[in-house]
Amino acid sequence: MSNQFPALSEQVFAQVQHVFQMPKVQKALDVALRDVQLAMDEQVELCEIPSPTFHEEKRAAEMVKRLKAYGLDDVRIDEIGNVIGVRKGVQAGGPVLVLGAHMDSVFPEGTDVTVRKEGNRYIAPGIGDNCTGLRTILQILRSLQEAQIQTKGDIWFVGTVGEEGNGDIRGSKHIVKNEPIDGFIAVDNTDVTRILFGGTGSHRWRVTIKGLGGHSWADYGKIPSAIHAMARAIAKFADLRPAADPKTSWTVGTIKGGTSVNSIAGSCSVDIDMRSTENASLEAIEQLILSKFEEAVAEENASWAIEDDNYLLSVTKEMIGNRPAGTRPDDCPVLQASRSAQKLLGIEMSSYVRSSTDANAPMGAGIPSTCLGTGGRGVHTHNLKEYFEMVDTHLGPQLIMLTSLALVGLDDQEPLLPKRA
Repeated sequence: MSNQFPALSEQVFAQVQHVFQMPKVQKALDVALRDVQLAMDEQVELCEIPSPTFHEEKRAAEMVKRLKAYGLDDVRIDEIGNVIGVRKGVQAGGPVLVLGAHMDSVFPEGTDVTVRKEGNRYIAPGIGDNCTGLRTILQILRSLQEAQIQTKGDIWFVGTVGEEGNGDIRGSKHIVKNEPIDGFIAVDNTDVTRILFGGTGSHRWRVTIKGLGGHSWADYGKIPSAIHAMARAIAKFADLRPAADPKTSWTVGTIKGGTSVNSIAGSCSVDIDMRSTENASLEAIEQLILSKFEEAVAEENASWAIEDDNYLLSVTKEMIGNRPAGTRPDDCPVLQASRSAQKLLGIEMSSYVRSSTDANAPMGAGIPSTCLGTGGRGVHTHNLKEYFEMVDTHLGPQLIMLTSLALVGLDDQEPLLPKRA
């Protein structure tokens, strides 16, 4: 999108400005600035607790400990491992806003996550993605507690599981499906100038072609090859070019199969990633691509003189990822409050975009939501050389805290976030 951003509501801006000018809110913002090193130390400590996707237990236990230490009595771990700390509001039936930062890292068990410091640079796998998000929600909680701010609606401080890779945002999906929430802010990425108005949907499939396999010489002509069939399938959609609007993409990310150079392959699998900004387009390309595998298997089977049906190839398909697409309208209260908070804090919005985050789940369900950055600068994300630069790290907690307070309301300020039916 160009720099021609949608209009900012003057009414919403005035309401957020009213919140911003409250003395106790100013105090909370000051605490976030004052405690940048304390918060950074916490980010380092959390990073050094390994937390690969599907194994977030140790980091989750530490988050529970810290949320309780900072004053929350209502802290629990849900059925799939999300950490949920509730800061209750005073208004009966007030809105519920989730601040969700994912606890998992892409790096497997055994990865050295010891943090090394060089000047203002902190170097370790996972230091930015997403220990910076965990640092941010904990700093917001401490700031609200010290400033003794009482909101009308509830704010939930949540560490989600399974945001990365095959975790398939299972933590945020579970919350959206099972909890009575009215708004959601994913706390991820470091760029405070970016606001997400949409979630890029993705469907991921593992397709496997199987047969008996055999000897490359002795069984030639009698047994079909799973790899040959897979090659036929990929060739059928290799030149597929989806429409540019809505943007839709696909790729075969991995291919595995065979046992040796002199064997007819008895098995071959591919993992396919398909994405779109619109669910209908995503489903259309999914149906088209997946249909090619049966065609290819039939062709490979028919190309040989197979006398025994037990030698025929077959195909199986397993969905390994399903992130819904979703778009929030420009007048969505979470988007308008976020943009107003940016403006009041002197942050110039640079991008108004879609991405794939924990916010996909609430966006796909029509819940007011976005993803906001944490401050600082993350570099080499998902790389063993990942590092985080401690630059303006206070801006993330300030931005998300001010946005949250306007959404759930306090004192004479009514919540901008409506209750959902």
